[in-house]
Amino acid sequence: MSADDAARSALTGRRRFLAGSAAALGAAATAQLPFSGSASAATPGAAPATGSAAAPKLPDGLFRLGVGSGDPLPDAVVLWTRLAPDPMNGGGMPAVPVTVEWQVADDAKFTKIVRSGTEQAVPGLAHSVHADAKGLRPGRQYWYRFRCDGQISAVGRTHTAPSPLSAGGSLRIALASCQNWQHGYFTPYADMRAQDPDLVLFVGDYIYESAPAAGSVRLHTGKGEPYTLDEYRNRYAQYRTDPDLQAMQAYAPWVVTFDDHEVDNDFAGEVPQDPAKQSHDAFVARLTAAYQAYYEHMPVRATAVPNGPHIQMYRRFDYGRLVRLNVLDTRQFRTDQAATQAGAEDPSRTMLGAVQKDWLLKGLTRSPARWNVIASQIMMAETDLMPGKGKLWYYDAWDGYQVERNALMRQFQSVRNPLVLSGDRHLTMISDLKKDFADPKSAVVGAEFVGTSISSSGDQDQTVFHQQWDPLKADNPHWKVIDAHRGYHLFDIGESSVDAQVRVVDTVLSKKAKASTLARLQVRSDRPGVQVV
Repeated sequence: MSADDAARSALTGRRRFLAGSAAALGAAATAQLPFSGSASAATPGAAPATGSAAAPKLPDGLFRLGVGSGDPLPDAVVLWTRLAPDPMNGGGMPAVPVTVEWQVADDAKFTKIVRSGTEQAVPGLAHSVHADAKGLRPGRQYWYRFRCDGQISAVGRTHTAPSPLSAGGSLRIALASCQNWQHGYFTPYADMRAQDPDLVLFVGDYIYESAPAAGSVRLHTGKGEPYTLDEYRNRYAQYRTDPDLQAMQAYAPWVVTFDDHEVDNDFAGEVPQDPAKQSHDAFVARLTAAYQAYYEHMPVRATAVPNGPHIQMYRRFDYGRLVRLNVLDTRQFRTDQAATQAGAEDPSRTMLGAVQKDWLLKGLTRSPARWNVIASQIMMAETDLMPGKGKLWYYDAWDGYQVERNALMRQFQSVRNPLVLSGDRHLTMISDLKKDFADPKSAVVGAEFVGTSISSSGDQDQTVFHQQWDPLKADNPHWKVIDAHRGYHLFDIGESSVDAQVRVVDTVLSKKAKASTLARLQVRSDRPGVQVV
């Protein structure tokens, strides 16, 4: 199956879940639910129920890492969990395959089970489960759960996409990125859950590979950076114990991609940040471990099972004729970062690689959708760091790949309503996309929202931030909003406009935070660019 076929989906219409269903999503509430269902409710051909005389008795707390769903299609969605009674010490499971049952129901109390089945959780994949629940109805909300050895997971909720030809409706997307365990608690997710998004789009830096740092809000597990599979597994497990993250992952389906910190800061393809310290063979081994641990902990399809140091991550989702979502991979295929302005302007440099670039351009120009959304891990609009004459760029971002980026901007002129959603920067940076950033008078061809971080960089001093960044506004007239609070962006996408909110919290240094809307913006389908409301 191709990446396009595996990822193709459609979703229109706001889906609001039944009143009172939220209570059923807590582990305390679900622990008492019977795992029942008649044989007629089970998926035809499903394996028999778990358990046998020869099977070892498993430890308590199998589902401590929670549940999640992702990559919704019109008739299917991936259901995820990982059996890990001792999450940060290898998982705590015996080194044998274990049968895990799953159920999908029309209601939170599981009175009407519509699909069920079993999966083998194997030691080689850290006893993770990626159940591709098929045969579901388009545009529907569902509840799901798992059972293993008599233990029942928390209940998650999800929904499928409607049929690909569906028109109209709306879609609410929450954009998130950059959650550093050591920099703070993941408090923005509590507010995100209250805003009830249809989909969470996570564009990178789910974990950080940094070593434990004394004085942090909370310490990373391990004694240094992760390099081995066990070390990456423990790091992911630690992040997935955060209660706000765990609750949000159970609350709505996610579409994910990775950036650099899931492996190594600023890596490019098979080139590490510090090649003098990591040989090519050593880094390939590190990539292999990191990608496997990523797959094990993300709600993605089997098309993403890594092949050694390679993983298929770019893919496409069609939400009816409202939104086409193109999820990029800006790490595996890029040329190593430039170190000079001349290097950034080298026409041979690529961010996407030839195959992915061709896939993206064909998907954009042939799209039937009203909005063509591009999930890019790193910022696409220009950031000129040099006041006055001359240019100084971040070479790790699209600025370091000038020719390819500028060609893409020209292509945007023939694309219907391009909208780029990015992360990485730990800042809110909302911009018009220009045909030629060297010419302030050039045409506006699209809009970009660089979402701030969930916790990375902690509680920044806003006065210091604006003293540093405000003087650069004159050299970056395409910027509409810049800010350094922690949080996420929320988008209500309709046929005529995208209404966006910058949602921020007052702190990530404590487990509770107050959330507010910092800014409201709009992108109109008949007018390229971003307008501050």
